[in-house]
Amino acid sequence: MEKPVVFVISDSVGETAEFVVKAALSQFIYDQEYEMHRFPYIDNKMTLKKAVQLAKDKQGIIGFTLVDPELRNYLKTESKIQHVECIDIMGPMISAMERAFSRKPRLEPGLIHQLDEDYFKRIEAIEFAVRYDDGRDPRGIQQSDIVLIGVSRTSKTPLSQYLAHKRLKVANVPIVPEVEPPSELFKANPAKCIGLKINPQKLNDIRKERLKALGLGDRAIYANMERINKELEHFQSIVEKIKCPVIDVSYKAVEETANVILTIMRK
Repeated sequence: MEKPVVFVISDSVGETAEFVVKAALSQFIYDQEYEMHRFPYIDNKMTLKKAVQLAKDKQGIIGFTLVDPELRNYLKTESKIQHVECIDIMGPMISAMERAFSRKPRLEPGLIHQLDEDYFKRIEAIEFAVRYDDGRDPRGIQQSDIVLIGVSRTSKTPLSQYLAHKRLKVANVPIVPEVEPPSELFKANPAKCIGLKINPQKLNDIRKERLKALGLGDRAIYANMERINKELEHFQSIVEKIKCPVIDVSYKAVEETANVILTIMRK
């Protein structure tokens, strides 16, 4: 048996057509012995005409995904004239959906890859937020879209994750009086740094609840008002030095704070 020859034609990358063609080929070929030619990003009839001629010369068949009805019809007509087997992989599905949904298709090539790209950007941002959480690695400050700065229990981590789902790379830096902030923080663009301030009493309540949840007494220095005031004063000195925007998160849900941050970033 001669090696089968298949031409994959698409107005985008051509991965969808290639995947379907390979799935069909697997029903006939056991050792991957076939020849495949891919014609991606097709947007004109001249290239289609050449592809059909090549398919005829090699006695091959064509599998294609073209969303433009004019190009689809031209390819089918030209293939018929040249007696080349030509399979419209996506057209019948688009036509059926147009009838079923009573809605016109967008006819934009490559939309599925835009969706894939969006998904992978979101995953990348989530992984970034985990990697650079709580000042774990100061190198993330330079690479990030947003840097959150605040004392412990100001929702830095949940905010980082929430913003990551918006495809933003977020690093967060904890502010502790005994630990000098990383030098990278003072080299970063102040416009992408956001300070998270909080009411001392509110922070005291949050920390007491946290200690109880951990099975510890609520009198630990972590929830001591004197200690809290010291931390907040140190935080204030840091954000003043950076000259970055500051948001009061005392009585805001994570979603509210995130929306304020997004508004600041847009400006």
